[in-house]
Amino acid sequence: MTSAASAGCYNCYTPPPCTTCYQQQYVQPQYRTVDETVMVSPGAVVAHRAPAQYRTVMVPQTVMVAPPSVQYERIPPQYATRQRTEMVQPGYSYYAPVQMGCASCGY
Repeated sequence: MTSAASAGCYNCYTPPPCTTCYQQQYVQPQYRTVDETVMVSPGAVVAHRAPAQYRTVMVPQTVMVAPPSVQYERIPPQYATRQRTEMVQPGYSYYAPVQMGCASCGY
């Protein structure tokens, strides 16, 4: 533990940190904004089924005009940019010496 004299605090009998010799300083926390790309919805494949089509050609006969089919529709994934704030450095406090002269010796 440093004494008041070794800390540059002369004629001061208060326990360290001496409020007349040192003043508490506070540094605000530092933040930054980060852009992130996030997936809103995943991609998909949707099947659209079409049944066979029939027509009556003659009264007793029905024929297939088109066979059953499946068409696939691809839906791409959807993305968005999201901003979030993160702390780079937390706030902290420290004691800084007060710039003052001694009344008795001028130091």
